[in-house]
Amino acid sequence: MMSSLEIEYTEDEKKTRLGSLKKVAISASFKFKSSFTKKGRRHNRVMCIAFEDDLDAEELQAVDAFRQRLIFEELLSSEHDDHHMMLRFLRARKFDIEKSKQMWADMLRWRREFGADTIMEVLIWIKEKILMIYVTWVTENSVCFVKDFEFEEIDEVLKYYPQGNHGVDKDGRPIYIEKLGQVDPNKLLQVTTMDRYLKYHVREFEKTFTVKLPACSIAAKKHIDQSTTILDVQGVGLKSMNKAARDLLQRIQRIDGDNYPESLNRMFIINAGSGFRLLWNTIKSFLDPKTMAKIHVLGNKYESKLLEIIDAPVNFQNSWEVLAPVQIKVVVCILTRDRGMIQIS
Repeated sequence: MMSSLEIEYTEDEKKTRLGSLKKVAISASFKFKSSFTKKGRRHNRVMCIAFEDDLDAEELQAVDAFRQRLIFEELLSSEHDDHHMMLRFLRARKFDIEKSKQMWADMLRWRREFGADTIMEVLIWIKEKILMIYVTWVTENSVCFVKDFEFEEIDEVLKYYPQGNHGVDKDGRPIYIEKLGQVDPNKLLQVTTMDRYLKYHVREFEKTFTVKLPACSIAAKKHIDQSTTILDVQGVGLKSMNKAARDLLQRIQRIDGDNYPESLNRMFIINAGSGFRLLWNTIKSFLDPKTMAKIHVLGNKYESKLLEIIDAPVNFQNSWEVLAPVQIKVVVCILTRDRGMIQIS
């Protein structure tokens, strides 16, 4: 006996339904391809900026096939209809469409269960009314935010888990810094909870993809969808990885790897002493070779390597303390259809 959700189709009805779905996929595919060539043909009240795109023909073909598969299986909503996002999932699964589709479906399920779809709801609602965009980098204290999730304990959290963005590298990618040697997971979990910290982490990831990376793309005049990470591990050793630290890092790694794949361009681990290197020998056995290729482990003489990809800060004087992580945000001022100006981040 069929449940109330099961519908039995005749052969003719199946053919008709299949044909309709294919037409939808083909139509969407045409619009998808046209978006690359008709960059200037948009609503005349909206300011558009064309970016350089480094997708080759083979990648574009793979993304197009993946997109049609997602449409066919009703797994593609308008907010995720982004060819660069699809490409990241394809790369994460070595362009295996079936495995990429499963990863995509799992991501959608996680977003619903975790609440990632609504964590930036106010910002997304405002974005739909955008006419003009102005972007600048400013510090946390200069910005008034409209937030769906308030993380009031952020100042206390940063005392025990120093982290933040600091400008961009020479390719225009945002630089993210963590000072892992100063992390105190026990005290961290006294000022917040594991669940609240993970929600904060996800909100920052969503803000990166919704606001920061688009801002970097505008500034660089090319598509930017990855970041450069610097981990300062001075003082980190085997004793640093207690149960609280392991649980936190494992949950963060799982969220990032499963739902925001291929968002890291390169990582520099600096001030790696003998204690960290012993720990690293264990950690790296769990990492994918492709991920390992992006990671550079450096000792205390790391300046020349970083200067290859990052411009020296003002008043550099051989000291990277000026690159201490700060909570740098992007301010987006938008002109709405009623000509009112709104400032968000």
